[in-house]
Amino acid sequence: MKKYLAEFFGTFWLVFGGCGSAVLAAAFPELGIGFAGVALAFGLTVLTMAYAVGHVSGAHFNPAVSFGMAAAGRMPWGNLPGYVIAQVVGGIAGAAVLYLIASGKVGFEAGGFASNGFGEHSPGGYALSSVVACEVVMTAMFLVVILGTTHKNAPAGFAPLAIGLCLTLIHLVSIPVSNTSVNPARSTAAALFAEPWAMQQLWIFWIAPIAGGVLGAIIHRMISED
Repeated sequence: MKKYLAEFFGTFWLVFGGCGSAVLAAAFPELGIGFAGVALAFGLTVLTMAYAVGHVSGAHFNPAVSFGMAAAGRMPWGNLPGYVIAQVVGGIAGAAVLYLIASGKVGFEAGGFASNGFGEHSPGGYALSSVVACEVVMTAMFLVVILGTTHKNAPAGFAPLAIGLCLTLIHLVSIPVSNTSVNPARSTAAALFAEPWAMQQLWIFWIAPIAGGVLGAIIHRMISED
């Protein structure tokens, strides 16, 4: 149960901090955080919570990561449902608190609420094919970094830093394409509070990241010393 609680609070922080930077801070150009600030915020949420609770649950905070860890043999498949449920519920709780805060502003409209999308709902107007390719490749590389830096032969204590920076890099590249998911729990949490189109397009932000997570596990097993 402690593992699931750690995943709950870690995903809560990821959604609240990452999406919060987009909904609250990036909405004001004078603050100057832009895409780069949002990307950094997502990386910092994972970095900080990986150090805080990584020793408890492994710090997945992401169903795609959990699928990848199971596929790589780092976690029993039997633990997967509990991890995914904890992550989704934690993400929804983070989005709910964010919505409560954001809705206190006069004239508030949820709009996209930091949701992910393709076509006309992609920040850069990218088609479904581009979004799928981006999400699969980005999630696969994320898993390669996670599995590599947490390997028994990797330098100890640096994994959260590398993983957080990797997630920052992923967002810097892919925010214009899909508003960056690579995380079905994060996508679900935001979509629940956004306009209806977000839920209609949510399916791709489950399929593509999970496919990418498993692909990353396969790549790791091909190149790992194990």
